[in-house]
Formats: sequence, structure tokens, C-alpha cells
Amino acid sequence: MAKQQDTSENSLFAKVISHAKEYGFVYQSSEIYDGLQAVYDYGPWGSELKKNLKDIWWTAMTRLNHNVVGIDASIFMHPTTWKASGHVDSFNDPMIDNKDSKKRYRADVLLEDKAAALEKEGKADEGKALVEKMAALLDADDLEGVRNLIIEQGIVCPESGTDNWTEVRQFNLMFSTQIGSVADDSSTVYLRPETAQGIFVNFLNVQKTSRQKVPFGIAQIGKAFRNEIVARQFIFRMREFEQMEMQYFVRPNTEMESYERWRDARMKWHQAVGIPAEKLRFHKHEKLAHYANAAEDIEFEFPFGWKEVEGIHSRTDFDLKAHQEFSKKKMQYFDPEVNQNYIPYVVETSVGADRLFLMHLCEAYTELTVTDGEKSKTRVFLKLHPAIAPVKAAILPLTKKDGLPDKGMEIFRKLRAKFNVIYEEQQSIGKRYTRQDLIGTPFCIAVDHDTLEDNTVTIRHRDTTEQERVHIDELEARLAEACSPERIYEQLL
Repeated sequence: MAKQQDTSENSLFAKVISHAKEYGFVYQSSEIYDGLQAVYDYGPWGSELKKNLKDIWWTAMTRLNHNVVGIDASIFMHPTTWKASGHVDSFNDPMIDNKDSKKRYRADVLLEDKAAALEKEGKADEGKALVEKMAALLDADDLEGVRNLIIEQGIVCPESGTDNWTEVRQFNLMFSTQIGSVADDSSTVYLRPETAQGIFVNFLNVQKTSRQKVPFGIAQIGKAFRNEIVARQFIFRMREFEQMEMQYFVRPNTEMESYERWRDARMKWHQAVGIPAEKLRFHKHEKLAHYANAAEDIEFEFPFGWKEVEGIHSRTDFDLKAHQEFSKKKMQYFDPEVNQNYIPYVVETSVGADRLFLMHLCEAYTELTVTDGEKSKTRVFLKLHPAIAPVKAAILPLTKKDGLPDKGMEIFRKLRAKFNVIYEEQQSIGKRYTRQDLIGTPFCIAVDHDTLEDNTVTIRHRDTTEQERVHIDELEARLAEACSPERIYEQLL
């Protein structure tokens, strides 16, 4: 029999982080040089898992919607882009330092964490009131009021335990660099802090060349960069990260209908890819960005609390109108159905690929206490949806002799063109099963002496450890049925 093993929230997240490194999912960047803070590399299985998630998102956005197309915009953009978008003047985080520990924190995060703590204590109304008060102070640019609120709430530095805080200051988060071969002729450019602006400046190019009519969307997956002063919680907040965004262009005054439709569609997508409904929730923004008239986050219950994974925003016509003003180029669309020129409104869905990855890793990490008579042991495995699992199946000959490896390689060659499968013959079959459990492989295919006689193999199922005997000719169909993303897409249509 098996039962779920109890783990505290903090220790659970520590286990997930340790597991990610030990089993080839995520490494600290430049680790041999003691690493670079808040920068990470994806290992063999991490890169496969992340790619699978991105592929499923891309297909769900572009192929399942007749009026959404994709682009891949450059990381470098003309610097005026970021003036028009408001990033040069207002892309800031309110930071505060503790004079005793010399540690720096985001002031808004300190208050949000306090509000979350109040909610856990059953004081949800107090927590909500605190967030609303913070939002009002930030809207008024009252940074002294934010500092006073932190002190009033009894918030202290986790390192020093004191409330000896400095004043709150705004820090711009964009990375800048020089472009040009000669210093005197060079100009300042920025590493993009978001991918959305690459879509906005290409709006008319895409509309004309793809012959789309409003409403239509433009999707993009790409790197973005933010100089996070306070980076924490592993890959949840990084300086270099990847976004998956879709900007949906609509007629003015119709944006709320599209906003609600995409909000619900995105929640449905997360559930279809394997996240339980009870671990997801909507969080409505109290403080709206300067470009938005509505915004909600999809949050996941991480081991360290409810946190944003995806944002859905109604951006109005702010971006296209701003780019028209700064570029002096018309960003209007002529709508033949209403015989009118207008600047479209925009509904945005924006999900962080790295946060999405971390969500699935946290949800998949499973510890079971397995009891056999008087003995018990802990079994650890990643309960990933088969469609996103890095490896779909492992072919494992029982021994390294008697022709079993040759038969195993024959099966491997037969399946490798359609599925990411691996072949392994080192150590006992039990230890090999365990290794595959730890990277989330849903199926292990054992090749034994009976295989040579009747062309049957044993399939072991990761989640239940149950085994069944099937003919080799059935393997491709069985894997396709279990691992194909089509099972996900069917839930979205």
C-alpha cells in the first residue's frame, strides 16, 4: 500500500530545487565560478520539459485559433520604443534597505507577503485592505507613506529582525548597453524587458502580410531581461527569463468581451496540461498598470504561497497610440465591415515559461511511503503529464547478454523518430526504474528472454508501478495515445 508522505512547505520547495539540479533539470549558471545570482541554465531533461510546454502553448495559440499568427522579434529594439512604452520613465520597483543587515527588499513584496500572512490567519479582509492601501500609496507616488506602512505593519528584516528601514526608492529594471563599433558613435540600447513591444511595432506588418482582419492575435515566445534587485525563489524571479505572450487586437469598446473569453481560455489551458483546478485561482489587480483598464492574474499555489504564473490584461489602445505618437507613423487599421479607421484595442495574455516550468515541477514532485509487510520506504517520482514529460519511454533490456541489448536497440530505433525515448542497460532493472521515475518518464519498456520468443515486452507504468505485457507492434500506438498533445488540444476545442 502507499500513502502520501507529509512534508512542510519550506522543506518541500527545498527538495524540488535539489531534485532539479541532481537530476538534470536546472543548474546554477556558471556554477564552476560560484554562479551568477538569479541566472540559471536548463539541463537535458529541463530543456526538454520546457520545450514541450512551449510547443503545446504555441500550438494551442496559433493552430487552434484561425486568427492568431506568430512572430519572432529581435531582442534589441530602437531605444525610442521603450520611451513610447513608458519603460524609460516608469518601469521601476520600489526598493527599501535594512540599515542593520544591509539587505535590499522590494517594498511592495514585503507588504504583499504581510497581506498573504494575514489571509492565512483568517484575516482576509485585513489583508485585502492592506493591499488596497499600498496600491493607493504607489499610485500617488507616496514612497514615504509606503515606508510608514511597512513600519506600521510591524514588518521587520528577516536577517536582522529590525525595522531600521531606509527610505523607499524607485529603481529602473532595464538593462542598457552600447551598440556601435566606436564609443563616440555608439548609442544606448536596452535589452528588452518584455516581448510585447516587438508585437506592437510589427502590428501593421503582420496584419498586411498575413491578411488578418480585426479581431486577430499575434503570438510570440522569446527572452526578456530585467535587472531584478531582489531575485529569489529559484527560477520564479530571474534576470533573464522567457515569456510566451499573445496580443489580441480588437475593435474599440469590444475589449472586455475578448478579455473575459481569453481569461477563461487560459485557465482552461493550464488545467488541460495537468494542473488541478484547486491549485489555480484568479487574482484581480487592485493597482492597474498605466496601460490597462482591467487585469487579472492566474495564480498557482506554490510551496511558498500563491503566486502569479500568467497575466491577462486589457491594454486599451495605449501601446499602438504611443508608438504612433513617437514614431509619427500611423498605426491605424481600416475596418471594411464598419467602414472606419481606428487604432485597435489590445487584450494580452502573458505567461512566464520559467514560472510555468516551475509550477509543473512543483506539482509533479511526489513522495510516497510504500509499505511492504513491516518494511517501508519512500518512493520519489515526477508525476508529469505524459505529453510534457521529457522522456516518453525508456527501453531497458533485463541483462547485457543473450541478445537482449540487440532487441532493445531494435525497439529504440523503431520508436525514436516519433518519441523522445532512451535506451539504458546499466545496473539492475529496479535501479533503472527508479532513475526514470526521478525524471518523470511515464513508461519503462523491459526487454527479457520471453521477448526473443514471442516479441512481447513488459510496460511498467510510472504512477502506479503496475506492469502489463504487450506486443512490440503495439508500442507505437500505446505511446501515441498516452503521450500525444492531441489529448490536451481536444479539451480546448
